[in-house]
Amino acid sequence: MATDIPSRPSAAADARIQYGPDALQFGELRLPSGEGPHPVVVVIHGGFWRAGYDLGHMAHVSIALTEAGAATWNIEYRRIGNRGGGWPGTFQDVAAATDYLSEIAGQYNLDLGRVATLGFSAGGHLALWSVGRHRILESSPVYSPSPLHLKGAVSLAGVVDLRRAWEMRLSHGATQELMGGTPDRVPERYAAGSPIEMLPLGVPQVLAHGTADDNVPYEISKRYYAAAIASGDAAEL
Repeated sequence: MATDIPSRPSAAADARIQYGPDALQFGELRLPSGEGPHPVVVVIHGGFWRAGYDLGHMAHVSIALTEAGAATWNIEYRRIGNRGGGWPGTFQDVAAATDYLSEIAGQYNLDLGRVATLGFSAGGHLALWSVGRHRILESSPVYSPSPLHLKGAVSLAGVVDLRRAWEMRLSHGATQELMGGTPDRVPERYAAGSPIEMLPLGVPQVLAHGTADDNVPYEISKRYYAAAIASGDAAEL
């Protein structure tokens, strides 16, 4: 894949599709050439789960992945600062958007047997969380009875350990804002929402992280990788 991705023109998506009734519950679908059925990458933007950032930040990555042969489903979701954002709405939106692929697969010739997630920063957290949803207890508000089976996940500088992110006070306490409390006060939320506490996820995971990152320190992915391997998961860092 070319290294000039961020400097490319941002072409419009093939379709913008609502997966729920809220104005922020939509995704942008891009389709590769050929008839398909197409493998799909669910693309999840970051921004410490805050409303100041949107799916436009991952448009170039989506375009590049589509050029490489995969359909991309670049999703928007309610975030901190949006009505209904944070716990549990942010998680529920990402789950609903991912599962909505089942509704549009026939129309766009998508291969539901070849779906993976990819996210950056907070999106990296949500990308790994998405593939582990089958491990969430039924008592949790972010539980899904039959989540779409995903083949793998890619985390780009992901906040994949929420407890450690809270300890480090990343982005002025963004984790506590997202979860509506500290790990000590709402441990059940962290158990259902932090990928490191959901291991093993049962699918291959790739973590890419710059060692000089001062927004989400490399330590976060390094700790997660060690825990994933110890749990028996297939992971690369």
